[in-house]
Amino acid sequence: MASTLHVVILDQAALPPHEFHFEFPHTMEIHAHTTPRMLAERVARADVIINGGIAMDADLLRQNPQIRLIALASTGYEHIDVAAAKMQGITVCNVKGYGSDSVAEHAMMLMLAAMRQLPAYQADVAAGQWQQSPFFCFFGAPMHDLNHKNLVILGRGGIGESVAARARAFGMNIIWAEHKNAATCRTGYTPFHIALAQADVLSLHCPLTADTHHVLDKSALALLPNSAVIVNVGRGALIDEAALLHALQNKLLRAAAVDVLEEEPPHSDNLLLQAALPNLIITPHVAWASAEAMRRLFDMVQENINAFVRGEPQNSV
Repeated sequence: MASTLHVVILDQAALPPHEFHFEFPHTMEIHAHTTPRMLAERVARADVIINGGIAMDADLLRQNPQIRLIALASTGYEHIDVAAAKMQGITVCNVKGYGSDSVAEHAMMLMLAAMRQLPAYQADVAAGQWQQSPFFCFFGAPMHDLNHKNLVILGRGGIGESVAARARAFGMNIIWAEHKNAATCRTGYTPFHIALAQADVLSLHCPLTADTHHVLDKSALALLPNSAVIVNVGRGALIDEAALLHALQNKLLRAAAVDVLEEEPPHSDNLLLQAALPNLIITPHVAWASAEAMRRLFDMVQENINAFVRGEPQNSV
């Protein structure tokens, strides 16, 4: 390994606003944002890459044998060809658990907002409905409690468990859904189709893989009661957006609240954005981004790099 390492940050603007302090001789190249067209030229100089979410495929990695470490500023690593990196001797490190509290709290916020019709009531007040009411209150869209409702969770990692802990405090019953096409059902889990049929709320917390891509397709959505709410703070492609739109428009679901879309940033012609449905809440992939979580993320990325240079790689995938 070179005595002085060249560190390239590909997307500084997507990272917490802090300054890295490394324990080894280095030079640093900082880019606010990197497009696919810029990527090859920028990584050609890198020994260490800090990457917030830019796709790096096998061809790019093969053309850059000098790369020693890709330090991801994310838990997910589906945008990196990890198998190709391993063949090239490139270590890939992610950050695990930094945002479990932040994402879980965001999921609960979306759950509450959807069940209690927050967007509809905000719109009513803005339109003067309350002001014109003959009563002290204004009855608009029907609201529902979380207490005693069934929360079905798909994905039992740190975030799923954090959501479950918070939901129990609201008096919800937790049902862990087994993998969609599992041959057997693990102890403590409920078969996928049975779990979905019992859901008052379905919350998605599984990673995006070939097996989970569109895990909620038209047939899976049809398993849910028409009174169910879907919350997705995982990955957009866990849900078939066209199928979700159809279900919402045809009252096959009560509501959906999502922090992620299949393509990000989305185009203005995205089906869900264009629909502007009253029973659909969309936030711009910010569940992870509390000030506290971003500080933890930054510290973990920095330590992953320092540990790698010390010969003690952490959080390698």
